[in-house]
Amino acid sequence: MINVQYQAPTEQLQQLVSSLYRFDYSGHALREVERADRAQFRIMLYGQGSYRFADGNEYPTYPVTVIGPTTRPFEAIASGPVSIFGWGMLPAGWAALMGAEAENWIDKAFDARRIFGDTIMDLREELIALAEPAAQFALGEAAAAEIYRNLDGAPFEFTAMVDRWLVDDSDPDVDVLIAESGLSPRQLERMTKRYYGMPPKKLSRKYRALRAANRIAHGDSLDNSDLGLAFYDQSHLTREVKQFTGLTPGQLRAGTSKLTTATMMGRSALGGKVSPLISDS
Repeated sequence: MINVQYQAPTEQLQQLVSSLYRFDYSGHALREVERADRAQFRIMLYGQGSYRFADGNEYPTYPVTVIGPTTRPFEAIASGPVSIFGWGMLPAGWAALMGAEAENWIDKAFDARRIFGDTIMDLREELIALAEPAAQFALGEAAAAEIYRNLDGAPFEFTAMVDRWLVDDSDPDVDVLIAESGLSPRQLERMTKRYYGMPPKKLSRKYRALRAANRIAHGDSLDNSDLGLAFYDQSHLTREVKQFTGLTPGQLRAGTSKLTTATMMGRSALGGKVSPLISDS
């Protein structure tokens, strides 16, 4: 059985963290698809497993794992029960933590001890000792605030502009973003690759597909809606949704992936507390 609990970040963290969550799986072998997403910071409370990405590379679930922005769906694999506490990292949060090009870390995972050393294990032990999700969320928020304390150079203005562009139109036009930013196409591509891991056109496609997938998973029809009309036809919709979620519209409606369903329903419940880019995708 899969259970995912979500919590909206505090106002202090809203430009850095998309949401905090606790994931629990109580069954035997687990092999679930995770849709393309923003970067993730994950602390293994118990259990072990791995992440297999679209390029065939497989990474273990380290005690504390950082997953870069993902451009394709990937597999979450475990041999038995698993519990994970984590949070999604918004592009400004990635920049504040890593200070590195997101493009170089797409579809990859690494041991957080590469950044923090063994001190990050103290946070893990404290979370394990608390056990109760409410207390873990409180500690996680405090830890994230400390982790993101150095905000020098965090691109808040740029990422707010890009996020607004992604939200305001069902089929965001790159030319609109070029005009608003005042950047050349090449400069804009370099900036979005640096903070989001991909060029603006692919970023637009990713969130268009994820928003459509979310609506479909909730049983909504896209017929004659602005979002539905953003796709050429049903085949185009199916290809795009599958490319970024690993699932067809029919599989989303049927709830084939319990993890994807739990993720989308949990984030949607945060509506009004987080950006629509988070709750609607």
